[in-house]
Amino acid sequence: MSIEKTKNSTKSADFVQSLKRGLAVIQAFSEEHPSLTISEAAKITGISRPAVRRILLTLKELGYAECANDRFSLTVRTLSLGYAYLSSKNIWHIAQPHMKHFVDKTGESSSISVLDETEVVYVARVATKRIMTIAIDVGTRLPAHATSMGQVLLAHLSEAELEEYFKRATLESFTNNTITDKSQLLNVFEQIRENGWIMVEQQLEEGLRSIAVPIRNSNGKVIAAINCSAHAGRISSSVIQEQFLPLLLKTAEKISKDLATYDSSLL
Repeated sequence: MSIEKTKNSTKSADFVQSLKRGLAVIQAFSEEHPSLTISEAAKITGISRPAVRRILLTLKELGYAECANDRFSLTVRTLSLGYAYLSSKNIWHIAQPHMKHFVDKTGESSSISVLDETEVVYVARVATKRIMTIAIDVGTRLPAHATSMGQVLLAHLSEAELEEYFKRATLESFTNNTITDKSQLLNVFEQIRENGWIMVEQQLEEGLRSIAVPIRNSNGKVIAAINCSAHAGRISSSVIQEQFLPLLLKTAEKISKDLATYDSSLL
């Protein structure tokens, strides 16, 4: 047997297919599908009904799911899976004071997100008490192509990573301003790399204006993005660029610096 075949065999042996299926079933639940029958979960995941049944019953036995009238739904215990990430990655607590200072200065909300395949996932947020159509909190997932933070994160992927992204992504249009053309997005990404920031005008939601800049680790690699979002009817684009952008860039710089200190403390 060749070395290459041995490596592949080892990798296959280490891969736990049942865990992959279990996670897929958990992810089948959403705002659109808060409860599912076994058949519905099987259809969404593409996993056989018997396998889905076993997974859901296991989740129920462990307290991660409950069942009523043959419909399964996740329990609050499932949140512990997300909080496990947040607690293990408590580096984002470092960002909170800097974000709060920014929000106090501007009166507008600020968030940090990371890229997860075709979506951004919010990992930190300091909000103002304003009413928005989209309810955003830590753990919220939004399509990367239509958000300022998503565009910043996509702009700093390698060519191979970007190609993989475009293969997987559904470039859905949310407003008349949403960019859904690959070549246009690539041009936007080039501008982001040159300028170091991006302002997105009502691409995800009508009336929502957002600006974002990158956050880097100790090696200078972009690992997250931080934004400031405001209602377009209340805050003009000039105010965001002239007043908020310099503050946001400084905030990102301070967070990046603290993250570098945090990284070095673990060495």
